[in-house]
Amino acid sequence: MLIFENPSFLLLLTLLLPSIYFSHFYRGRGGVFPASTGLWKSSSFRPGNYFIRFILLLSSAAFWSGVVCLILAIAGPSYVEKEKIFLSRGIDIVFVLDESPSMAAMDFPPTNRFDAAREVIRKFVNAREHDPIGLVTFAEEAALRIPPTLDKKGFIQRLDELQLMELGNGTAVGLGIAIAALHMQNSTADEKVIILLTDGESNAGEIVPESAAEIAARMGIRIYAIGIGSRGEVPIEYKDPGTGKIITGRFNSDFDEELLTELAEKTNGKYYYAPSTTALEGIFSSIDSLESTEQRVRINTKTKPYYRQMILLSMILILSDFTIRKLFFREVL
Repeated sequence: MLIFENPSFLLLLTLLLPSIYFSHFYRGRGGVFPASTGLWKSSSFRPGNYFIRFILLLSSAAFWSGVVCLILAIAGPSYVEKEKIFLSRGIDIVFVLDESPSMAAMDFPPTNRFDAAREVIRKFVNAREHDPIGLVTFAEEAALRIPPTLDKKGFIQRLDELQLMELGNGTAVGLGIAIAALHMQNSTADEKVIILLTDGESNAGEIVPESAAEIAARMGIRIYAIGIGSRGEVPIEYKDPGTGKIITGRFNSDFDEELLTELAEKTNGKYYYAPSTTALEGIFSSIDSLESTEQRVRINTKTKPYYRQMILLSMILILSDFTIRKLFFREVL
């Protein structure tokens, strides 16, 4: 933010317009030779050299710009930057996101389940500036995509790069939870949370979801389980990463609501059902309000003055005017 340490000097700018008027436009300023043209019978006078006029105008503009810069320099321009420093530890949050083919179901118009989930995650992350947030995705396999971090820009960039079926064609819910818990075991945060988003039944992975939830519970991690998508027959369209072909059709959508409820209850979390974008946004708003901590913040202020630069610029502009008039117009100044 740009500020002026002595803003009262800016009032000098109000004198510029009268000064310019009396210097260049006022008829009684001197230097004008009156002559009568009432008896002139020949052709009209032609204006002088336009190039000379342009150079003279440029010279005057440089002078008055230099005066403006000088007044601004006297007013003490400075750029103030405020830095927020958090004195308390935030909540560690890891998203466990399903990237199986069924997440391409087109029942979240105008997009699919996967893109709708990424959009609400993006908004959630941008609103939690103090909390380290990570991401695990799963299909037939599971992988840590982003360890818990405060780098929100990097998180969003990596989230946008994700594609469906990069980890196969299955739903390894337990493995996804286990990997998220593993990367939170050494966390010093008082509160640790896993937000699970899936639209299918667990059918892959070496770890069953119930065991993964028990591990998370022993580590003090809460699980918020979200069943995303409508039930019944829904349209689907996705690109097979192996063949590059576009797959379209319809499939019977369902997920194990009883399992998701059990995973949440084992860890003192909560289960939610999100059949639409509006419902999903409401769920994330609810989790955001539930998972909040008192924040102790210190504001550091850094001030960088710019009056030296303004004085230098002023001198350059005024000297430019002097040089043009002295060398080009041969004026005696």
